[in-house]
Amino acid sequence: MKTLSFLAALAAASAFATAAFAAAPVKTVESAKGKVLAGENGKTLYTFKNDKAGTSNCNGDCEKAWPPFMADGKAKAEGAYSIITRKDGMKQWAKDGMPLYFFVKDAKSGDVAGDGFKGLWNAARP
Repeated sequence: MKTLSFLAALAAASAFATAAFAAAPVKTVESAKGKVLAGENGKTLYTFKNDKAGTSNCNGDCEKAWPPFMADGKAKAEGAYSIITRKDGMKQWAKDGMPLYFFVKDAKSGDVAGDGFKGLWNAARP
């Protein structure tokens, strides 16, 4: 009986652990421009107008200023969030097919220094 209870608890814990990796590690934070999406670190996420759904066109010098919101090997796409493969083979989170990025000039949660940058970057919205 104890073994059966242990196995049931183990199965439940395993299911919970798997579910923890099911969705993108994204949250909503307040900014001077209203609610925006942010990574677990609280920093704002952005989309790039030169990208196409499922394709990142921010590489090289671009990705130095706009670091991609990378997905680890345990990440699983769910709902509006998907995982794309970048040109270098690395995995990146996307929302509604559009790749997500951080901006190096954002220092803390809720900063939106990159919103509207050169007319090409927009803060991602919930």
